[in-house]
Amino acid sequence: MSNHTAVLLMAHGAPESVEHIPAYLQHIMKGRPPSDEIIAQVKERYQLVGGKSPLLEITTKQALSLEKRLNQSTEVFKVFIGMRHWHPFIDETVQQMASDPPERLLALSLAPQYSTLSVAAYIETLNKALSSAHLNVPVQTVKSWYKQPDLIEAFCEKIKDALNHYEEDIRKEVHLLFTAHSLPESVLEQGDPYPQEVEGTVKAILKNLDIHSKEYSSSFAYQSQGFRGGKWLGPEVEKILDQLASKETKHVLLVPIGFVCDHVEILYDVDILFKDYAKTLGITLRRTASLNDSPRFIDALVKTIHAHL
Repeated sequence: MSNHTAVLLMAHGAPESVEHIPAYLQHIMKGRPPSDEIIAQVKERYQLVGGKSPLLEITTKQALSLEKRLNQSTEVFKVFIGMRHWHPFIDETVQQMASDPPERLLALSLAPQYSTLSVAAYIETLNKALSSAHLNVPVQTVKSWYKQPDLIEAFCEKIKDALNHYEEDIRKEVHLLFTAHSLPESVLEQGDPYPQEVEGTVKAILKNLDIHSKEYSSSFAYQSQGFRGGKWLGPEVEKILDQLASKETKHVLLVPIGFVCDHVEILYDVDILFKDYAKTLGITLRRTASLNDSPRFIDALVKTIHAHL
């Protein structure tokens, strides 16, 4: 066993080419083959954003930046990536770790807000993988870091940057629309803390920006509802845009606080779908740049890891 601490960054995963989409969707659907209609819809979205998701590429950059920063201390850290629904799968990464076992392992989901359907599922997948690989080391999991001060500051930096791109006379009229990934409404019956944590992130950002004054108005919506039936958490982005249009709002800055990097939910759902819909209502919709591997975001990861070790 070597004397390093392993850090595992966990994310949803995304196909890196259009050809991988059927297998990717089948994995999400627990082995059931997706319909031709769903495959065609998802393929079209990926083709519109360049044929692949940049998720793995950006997560790799995050991991490299994080490892470099963590190793400025005397401890030795190795940072790994594990995806739930595509390569490198969490179990593949755990097998790789087992070939040079760490002293201890810290696993962190790149979704800052906890939900049983996301973070808890990543942790469950990790525990099964550790058992299969017979990797018996102390494990610490970060379940939630939705109010981590540097994370909040990282979002605020992106909001300020985006606002600075508006002409001064327009800036005061910009409405901030915060979004997070929707989940099936059934999570509410199980007492899932996700809605409260999402709201907590928004409140912390607004407090940090100090825009409780009349300078900026803001609202919240859920985006990227899935293909499965039943009710999903709302309000939907389109509904909020309809309401804003009825108040003659002309400028909306969308802030996706449930996501930390560019992928299809940003590049298609926001940059194409919502922008086009807003345009039909006479609204100009822009969004903040994603956190990706920005220094302040890496600070948030470093401090979250140190706080949990």
